Amino acid sequence: MARISYVDPATISDPEIREWLDEAVKAGRPGPENQAIRAHQPDVMRSFTLTRKMLFDNNSGVLEHDLKELTRAYIAHTIECGY
Repeated sequence: MARISYVDPATISDPEIREWLDEAVKAGRPGPENQAIRAHQPDVMRSFTLTRKMLFDNNSGVLEHDLKELTRAYIAHTIECGY
């Protein structure tokens, strides 16, 4: 089974990537472990994080945040995502 290592925060030179990882550790979301894996590819982490912030963190769109979270949870349940 392949295993992807977590990036050591002390080795991250991009301040934006480091800040996002620190935020994930502090808030517990998005999953700090997942962010530490995404940090291997800063462009991937940047794309994921900016999209997530646009959808969930700044109250954009017409749906309330709680409904967005319920939708996310429903989709995960529907596709039997155990995470």
